[in-house]
Amino acid sequence: MQFNLNIDSFIQDHVTFRKESLLKQDFEKYDTILNTRIRNKSVLVIGGAGTIGSSYIKAILKFNIRKLVVVDINENGLTELVRDLRSSTEYNIPDDFITYPVNFGDRVFEKIFQHHGPFEIVANFAAHKHVRSEKDIFSIEAMIENNVLRARKLLDSLLQFPPEHFFCVSTDKAANPVNIMGASKKLMEELIMAYSDKLPIKTARFANVAFSNGSLPLGFLERLNKKQPWSCPRGIRRFFVSPQESGELCLMASIMGESGDIFFPKLDEDRDMIPFDQIVNDLLKSLGMEPDICQTEEEAKQKALLLNDNSKTYPVYFFGSETSGEKAFEEFYTEKEELDNDTFINLGVVKNSKKRSIQEIDAIFDRLHTLFESQNVTKAAIVDVLKVYLPNFEHIETGKGLDSKM
Repeated sequence: MQFNLNIDSFIQDHVTFRKESLLKQDFEKYDTILNTRIRNKSVLVIGGAGTIGSSYIKAILKFNIRKLVVVDINENGLTELVRDLRSSTEYNIPDDFITYPVNFGDRVFEKIFQHHGPFEIVANFAAHKHVRSEKDIFSIEAMIENNVLRARKLLDSLLQFPPEHFFCVSTDKAANPVNIMGASKKLMEELIMAYSDKLPIKTARFANVAFSNGSLPLGFLERLNKKQPWSCPRGIRRFFVSPQESGELCLMASIMGESGDIFFPKLDEDRDMIPFDQIVNDLLKSLGMEPDICQTEEEAKQKALLLNDNSKTYPVYFFGSETSGEKAFEEFYTEKEELDNDTFINLGVVKNSKKRSIQEIDAIFDRLHTLFESQNVTKAAIVDVLKVYLPNFEHIETGKGLDSKM
């Protein structure tokens, strides 16, 4: 089955309903300051092969920087990033540009950092981002290690050569978290806030990035190419930004924010939050088809075997969400957080977040390390510890995970 679909146009017309970037007016407002703060700088991007990291790189390469070093464990992703950038005409690629397929927690990263540094701009996008990453104690340990513990090691390295701007991506799921992924990012926020008087640290919580790597909408296209059925939760509504907007949002936060700021997009619940099943219907309509609604996964798989180039329907299994940690709605801030909705046109900022001491952070990490070293540690034990330090954490446990579904 061969289909021609302009993803960017589909996102504009059916997902964000914005013909221009949400950040366009803010970039125009702060163009002079952005140019001054970015021009001729040395930049390090960690996790730069992912959707948001690569979009951040594309946003910053609209300016003129002196040096760009990109680190990511996805070697193929880095390869495509380089090919994409060098095959385009819209980016100002510096002569000093190099990528490394390494983990930012490895010893070799420290050597890279020492050799190529100091950097004036550092942005970290390395993270476990899926709720499905809390399937068992092993995946939970890996997630907390990546989202929190390695971030601490990076911060300590930055203290030796403080950058002018440091950005570490968060998630909307850090606001009143209901899953361990969101709790780990909230803990990451508290970690970086503990350093915010020593380093110029900024972060951002934002919506789903439409058709990002690993996302459900991109999964629809992957299944389509393989003539496999679609599976979609019914009634789950989410905020969306485009990949371009995700990079621009993070760039604006990293360069224009004050230390300790948490940025978020100004989106309206009634206007901007859409259900995944609406994307299914609109996507199939754009491809000249309509959904063939199936009652079970097996029915959907059997109908997919009959697909051909002339098919006008496509098998879709809609289901009610019942997996652990699935939040029914999205929020970017809590009632107790102080907001600045005036400085930026389409961005809000959480100001003066609670700052723990480094000693408190160490106590949390020591407790987590002790649990991970135990032979009998359970998911429930990790949740209990996180609840002690994160009072807003209300974990939703159903005993079911996304790996059991199509």
